Amino acid sequence: MPSKYLEVISLIERLHRTFLGLVKLELDKRGTRDINNVQALVLFNIGDTRMTVGELTATGCYVGSNVSYNLKKLVEAGYLAQERSVHDRRSSLVWLTEQGRQLRDWLAETLRWHASMLPQAMILEFDLESTALTLRRIERLWTRASDLVERSARFAA
Repeated sequence: MPSKYLEVISLIERLHRTFLGLVKLELDKRGTRDINNVQALVLFNIGDTRMTVGELTATGCYVGSNVSYNLKKLVEAGYLAQERSVHDRRSSLVWLTEQGRQLRDWLAETLRWHASMLPQAMILEFDLESTALTLRRIERLWTRASDLVERSARFAA
């Protein structure tokens, strides 16, 4: 097994944890203590749309977090509004309140500030494009591998 492949897998996990830690530090610096870093990213990923819980789960990276719990906390804290879907009562739609939009806008500005430091780290646009392309290819590989494993498990049963 290529060691670089294993290194990339490890880096992806470490980078995600490091990024969550950075978001927590930024929230603490801002004095925002009523939500956590994962919840702030949920707000960021919802943006200006109305989403179902399923859509949100599919678009975000919330490993180790319970999306329903986090949505409940965000509604209780006043960052999200939620209503049952008219078409499917088992599903609900969520969207940002004014308070949620303010925090999302602050986080967007914070991420722009982080991005402005990329040249200091000698990270060029080309580097980001190349990295994104490679990560999308790995994602497709893992998706295809998951499909194959699921299919073989069904035939084995």
